[in-house]
Amino acid sequence: MRLLHTMLRVGDLEASKTFYCDILGMKLLRQKDYPGGKFTLAFVGYGDEADHSVLELTYNWDTDSYDLGNGYGHIALGVDDIYGTCEAIKAQGGNVVREPGPMKHGSTVIAFVQDPDGYKVELIQLGTQGSAQKEKAPEAQAVG
Repeated sequence: MRLLHTMLRVGDLEASKTFYCDILGMKLLRQKDYPGGKFTLAFVGYGDEADHSVLELTYNWDTDSYDLGNGYGHIALGVDDIYGTCEAIKAQGGNVVREPGPMKHGSTVIAFVQDPDGYKVELIQLGTQGSAQKEKAPEAQAVG
């Protein structure tokens, strides 16, 4: 078994694609409208779905926002230069909601950005965390 994708419901598909593709550097892998169900699915990621986990952005045509609830945590991306990455995200209009720095009670350097729907994306400076994180696949290093 392997993780195929994580689905996020989005209120503005174009704004979400801009955030994940233009700001975070993912690629739009495929997109399809389902007129009978009044929704669109867009899959984005750092590599082909055959080899990489991706995000499924689900846009329901009659819904422009969602209550995120209190169970959702975040998506995490490994980056080579967290400070430069955050500056680039801000320069492109992205929302950095926690500036880079060590996490509380630890030495891992993290930051958080927020997508147009309010979903949090954690950035982790590669090499500052435990050995399991250092062995992340190359697609996790694409941002930065």
